[in-house]
Amino acid sequence: MSNKMFQVSTLQALVAGYTRSVITVQELLGRGSVGLGTFEGVDGELILLDGVCYRAQQDGTITKPALDVGVPFASVASVQDGTAFELGEVPDMDALAHELTCKVDEAFALNSLHVVTVDGTFEYVSARSESAYRADHVTLKDMLATTQREFVFEKLDGALVCVYHPEFMDGINAPGWHVHFLSADRTKGGHVFDVSLVRGSAVMHRIDCIEIQLPATAAFDTYSLIETSKEEVAEVEQGNR
Repeated sequence: MSNKMFQVSTLQALVAGYTRSVITVQELLGRGSVGLGTFEGVDGELILLDGVCYRAQQDGTITKPALDVGVPFASVASVQDGTAFELGEVPDMDALAHELTCKVDEAFALNSLHVVTVDGTFEYVSARSESAYRADHVTLKDMLATTQREFVFEKLDGALVCVYHPEFMDGINAPGWHVHFLSADRTKGGHVFDVSLVRGSAVMHRIDCIEIQLPATAAFDTYSLIETSKEEVAEVEQGNR
């Protein structure tokens, strides 16, 4: 049986400012058990782990959203039969991305999608989240300039949800690794900018099928998605780093 990715909308649409609900949290939970995304109006970071949906609020604290909350963008997967491996000390995000990409390359799978979960002990996690900004045709970059807050968690256990899209899927999602964090006690989390791992246990799932649910509203067709630049995507993904 195939591992399948279910994606809500496209990253280009989110970056261009389409942040209306496409499906609900309840519907999303029916399409996958692990993944990441955001909520209507970009009201916090979405972390889906072990079939439970969490919201990282603007200050990095975790709540569970109501089932009827809207989701404008997400990448979630139904997975099985993953490949387990151990990670030693990983000093920063670049090193983590390198380690994970090497595992993908060793599997001769750089043109496939992947979901990796890492349970570990962290020296620090540098992350962000945001509060809702409800407006049409305001770019994600401009929203985050107003609502985004950054924070650092130090010396704690937790999990990373890491989603990989190959280069040829640029626009549908960001090529490379997109990572969210959730603490072991489920009280802290967010979109990861940088991370220092002391040690961890990882499971990698290769995805060989993707379904994309596009918005059904007429408003979606008023957005010029191809004008979204790679630089703008990189900036909202990694801030000023």
